[in-house]
Amino acid sequence: MDPLVAAIDQGTSSTRFLVFNAKTAELISQHQVEINQSFPKEGWVEEDPKEIMQSVYECMERTCEKLYQLNIDVSNIKAVGVTNQRETTLVWDKETGEPLYNAIVWLDLRTQSTVERLISKAPGKNKNHLKHKTGLPISTYFSAVKLRWLLDNVDEVQQAVLSERAMFGTVDSWIIWCLTGGRSGGVHCTDVSNASRTMLFNIHTMNWDPELCRYFDVPMEILPKVRSSSEIYGFMKSGSLAGVPISGCLGDQSAALVGQMCLKEGQAKNTYGTGCFLLRNTGTKPVMSDHGLLTTVAYKMGKEESACYALEGSVAIAGAVVRWLKDNMGIVKSSSEIETLAAAAGSSYGCYFVPAFSGLYAPYWEPSARGIICGLTQFTNRNHLAFAALEAVCFQTREILDAMNLDSGVPLTQLKVDGGMTSNRLLMQLQADILCMPVARPTMAETTALGAAMAAGAAEGVDVWDLSVDHLPHVMREKYEPQINSDESEYRFARWKKAVQKAMNWETTEPCCNNGLGKKMNGAPWGVPPTPPPTRADP
Repeated sequence: MDPLVAAIDQGTSSTRFLVFNAKTAELISQHQVEINQSFPKEGWVEEDPKEIMQSVYECMERTCEKLYQLNIDVSNIKAVGVTNQRETTLVWDKETGEPLYNAIVWLDLRTQSTVERLISKAPGKNKNHLKHKTGLPISTYFSAVKLRWLLDNVDEVQQAVLSERAMFGTVDSWIIWCLTGGRSGGVHCTDVSNASRTMLFNIHTMNWDPELCRYFDVPMEILPKVRSSSEIYGFMKSGSLAGVPISGCLGDQSAALVGQMCLKEGQAKNTYGTGCFLLRNTGTKPVMSDHGLLTTVAYKMGKEESACYALEGSVAIAGAVVRWLKDNMGIVKSSSEIETLAAAAGSSYGCYFVPAFSGLYAPYWEPSARGIICGLTQFTNRNHLAFAALEAVCFQTREILDAMNLDSGVPLTQLKVDGGMTSNRLLMQLQADILCMPVARPTMAETTALGAAMAAGAAEGVDVWDLSVDHLPHVMREKYEPQINSDESEYRFARWKKAVQKAMNWETTEPCCNNGLGKKMNGAPWGVPPTPPPTRADP
């Protein structure tokens, strides 16, 4: 039988384990488990690190059982890749193996006042003060401020740092450390794509940056070792796959870029998950955005390979708006029902929904924004709200696509899409209509997991997946063409932008007495700006 490669896909709302044929990229088997999120205070979003690991183990074992039922020997699995929700921040005790606090999820807003303070102290009150090194604006989104909150507010974390027992990591680091042995020799590492989302990593030197770590007062000894996205990090220590190498690691959006075969400069994809993420491969040179996009490390396919970079437009709330309509408002009973309701309305009838639950990400980077529904009349019903929610995802994509076209100077002519929401055919048609361009969805939608499997299978010492251009699998796509005229599209988009302005500047401080401004452990303030950046990006 052809060699198989597996991928752990640990997302914000679920964990999956998928097994692919390394020669054909065919999906052979998979299992999925939903993850609980907790919201202990307004704006706070947490997940249980132990539940995350339990879901990983459960998905792996259930998938292996399914392979046995298909008469497929699990010994055909030659490698495992890991892909993960990015920025989500964990600290654990390397001696006990216990997490010291819940994982603080990327969407979490508890650090808003900290971010406001850092920006107010930056030269010119410029949120892009660190962008010349990180590619990122100072924002609640990234890991450094979440880690800073843990260091300031959780006694167990402070004590573990003082006694040199603390380990920091994003979700990939936690999973790899646990699977390779945990407190009994587990490997503490991350890859360049995940490291580039922390605000502690210099995307030019490709290392943790001492000056950035001083700025956030983060002790460098708690950070994982940064590795390439495709190399053997360690071996599975237990379970049905004991002894199998873990040899691929990519943040979920980088993995989707690879899984969509966007390995050439200029190729782009948009993933519709909890949030929405448009990435464009810019090749081996980082391109700095003038229009609110992020510069990020896309991947590094081997120790000796050059890193490739991407421009990224990040939208916080996409699929999460459907979950909100279901869990918080009871407007839909299941995520799939939203398509039926929206189709029954056929239009939002002037109702616009800006789901700025975690502020606004690209291209605004405005943490003070909050969600707003406007244009309501007595005629408006839940069907119109469902339609407006789907339109909101499409309008947000239009905003980041416009920014990307301005930054690159070469407009996209069609949009490659993937992610859970792309099974919603109405959403895909709305997206084509609002962009005034074709939208192409792969018939095998699990591109994030596929990207992680490709990285794992291509690693030196595994060598079962060939990533050269002429060996990449052909991707079958379903295409949606625009069906409305551009004038109508522009009118609706202009109304959306008007609604966005009404969502701005809603919250200016954290709604709780513990404002998380933070002090160093010795009582001295942190966040004193480092030496001013050069007037242009490092060469």
